[in-house]
Amino acid sequence: MESVIDQYDRIENIIQIRGIKKSFDNGKITALNGIDLNIKKGEFVSIMGPSGSGKSTILNMLGALDVPDEGKIKVAGYDLRRTKNLNQFRSREIGFIFQLHNLIPNLTVLENVEIPMYESIYSSKEMRKRAIELLEYVELSDKAERKPTELSGGERQRVAIARALANNPSIILADEPTGSLDSKTGQMILQRLKNLHERENVTLIMVTHDMNVASLAERTIKVLDGKIVEN
Repeated sequence: MESVIDQYDRIENIIQIRGIKKSFDNGKITALNGIDLNIKKGEFVSIMGPSGSGKSTILNMLGALDVPDEGKIKVAGYDLRRTKNLNQFRSREIGFIFQLHNLIPNLTVLENVEIPMYESIYSSKEMRKRAIELLEYVELSDKAERKPTELSGGERQRVAIARALANNPSIILADEPTGSLDSKTGQMILQRLKNLHERENVTLIMVTHDMNVASLAERTIKVLDGKIVEN
C-alpha cells in the first residue's frame, strides 16, 4: 500500500533519485557515489561542481542517456530502471540543450527542429507548422532554410532551444548551454531559458560551473566527488 509520503512524492516531485551510484572504467572511476535528490515540477534548478564532480552524469541519468549501477530513479512518473522504451520516454518528456548544440550540419534549421517529432503523432504538415512556430518563438523564422554552419553560435543555440521544445517536454535538461558562447550572447540565451521556464512552467535543470549562471536558478545543487554537498 502506498504511504502518504509516497503519494506526496509522486504528486509534488517530478524527479526522485535514491541512492544512485555510477562508476566507469570497470569501477576505477566513481562518478556518482550515493545521490539522493528530489526536484519539484516546474522548478528551475542549477547543478554546480568542478570538472569531474559528477554533475553531467546526473543530467545524463535524468535524460536516460546513461543508466545507474545502483539505486532508483523516477522521472515524470517513469521508473527509468524498469522502463523498456526509453526512446519514447525521452521523446515525450525530455528536451535536451547541449553546450555545442549538436545540430546536424547537412540539414536545414527547420529540419533540425523537426527531428524530435519524427516518432511523435504529428503529421509532416503538423511537424513543419510546429517547427516554424518554434523558430518564430526564438526569432529565427527567417533562417529556417539555412544550414547551421551559416549561423552564429548564439543563433545555433537558439535553434537548439527550439528543437528542445518540439514535443512540449515537461523537463528541459541544459548542459553548460552558454559554455561556448561569449558573455553577451550567453546572457541572451540564459534570459530566453529563464523566460521559457516562467512562461511554460517547464522544469528546467541546468548544469554549469559558473556561479553567475547558477544564480539565475531558484535552487542550486552543488556536487563534489560524486556526492551532493549542498542542496
